Amino acid sequence: MSVELAGRSAFTALGTGAVILTSDIEAIDGAVAAALVEIDAIDAACSRFRADSDLERVNRGRGRPVHVGATFLDALEVALNAAAYTEGDVDPTIGQSLRALGYDCDFAQVVDGPRRAAALAVAGWRAVVVDRHRSTVFVPDGVRLDLGATAKALAADRAAAAAAAATGCGVLASLGGDIACAGRAPESGWAVRVAEWHAAPVDADGETIVLHGGGLATSSTTVRHWRSGDEDVHHLIDPATGRSVRGAWRTVTVAAASCVQANVATTAAIVRGDRGLAWLESLKVPARLVAHDGTVVHTDAWPRDAST
Repeated sequence: MSVELAGRSAFTALGTGAVILTSDIEAIDGAVAAALVEIDAIDAACSRFRADSDLERVNRGRGRPVHVGATFLDALEVALNAAAYTEGDVDPTIGQSLRALGYDCDFAQVVDGPRRAAALAVAGWRAVVVDRHRSTVFVPDGVRLDLGATAKALAADRAAAAAAAATGCGVLASLGGDIACAGRAPESGWAVRVAEWHAAPVDADGETIVLHGGGLATSSTTVRHWRSGDEDVHHLIDPATGRSVRGAWRTVTVAAASCVQANVATTAAIVRGDRGLAWLESLKVPARLVAHDGTVVHTDAWPRDAST
């Protein structure tokens, strides 16, 4: 997913490419500074690859309640709400399944494995116990949380909101293609190239749409994938099987009121497979779905004037 505008800064964050755009080119430095505060807070709380993160301390809790900070409590609440909303199709207790498939380090270091990993049962989001009063989180021994399905989107929402508040101008924040808008957008809106990879060039296969607010997210099985024995696997886990999703769609893009809402919808649609399109239609959200053979399908709410 690629974007174009005036005030622009690109950098790496949360293990992926990040872009901040501002409607006022003079505001870009202040916008980036404010956005980074929020992004760094999510990273410190929710990273699977930092031993000092709240997430990893909870994962090492061995069946004991672990004291955590406010940012992690907020991020976990978002993840648990997503699980309840999707009836468990987006579930934060998939961490052990990801590790079993070989995704146990930063993706740049993931290598093809010599043996096919065994499927691991997912405990399910109801196994997580949050005590807001004591600021503690409990997961059963052996269960590992992963907030990858929602934390990056939450970071985008918070980064855009903080940057807009700090600068008083319109801001678009993109974290690995998870996009959030805040403040007053440019009169012509934010032009966004929707593709299967967030770093694709502006002339890549896809469609260009215009955002004036809210969020946009894309979930795809085509970018973060690797070999596990004789099997091609990816990071989108079906909680019902503990394995990579094998469904009708390789990529789903959704626009919604927030990046979190969009991300939850894209992930759940891929997990739901054949049922995903009808579910998105029932939500009346603009969505673009790409089948494994490259066929593109849109929901009725997708903009008719999108250019290819």
